[in-house]
Amino acid sequence: QVQVVESGGGTVRPGGSLILSCAISGIAVSSGAMGWYRQAGGGRRKLVATIWDNGETDYEEMVQGRFTISRVNATNTLYLQMDNLRSDDTSVYYCNVRPPWPPFWGQGTQVIVSS
Repeated sequence: QVQVVESGGGTVRPGGSLILSCAISGIAVSSGAMGWYRQAGGGRRKLVATIWDNGETDYEEMVQGRFTISRVNATNTLYLQMDNLRSDDTSVYYCNVRPPWPPFWGQGTQVIVSS
């Protein structure tokens, strides 16, 4: 069964940091492109970071230089290190393949950035 479980969200002050985790089962985290997505309020779910099968990474402009996507093949886990968080980073964060596969959406993990 293909499944993801996101964790690590919470409430932080502006300028703070969080590390999100995505435990993956059913496919190998290194088998293709994987991404972190986020959805704020009733908005559209948007891609913020990608790690390709060769390990290269890409970031949406708003998070470039502040977020780092990584993976650990041995534990089949995807990570998102988020530094210098801002209020506009407040969202529910999800992991999925890229492009996203609808059955693969998990519950997400909520990140709130507030003073």
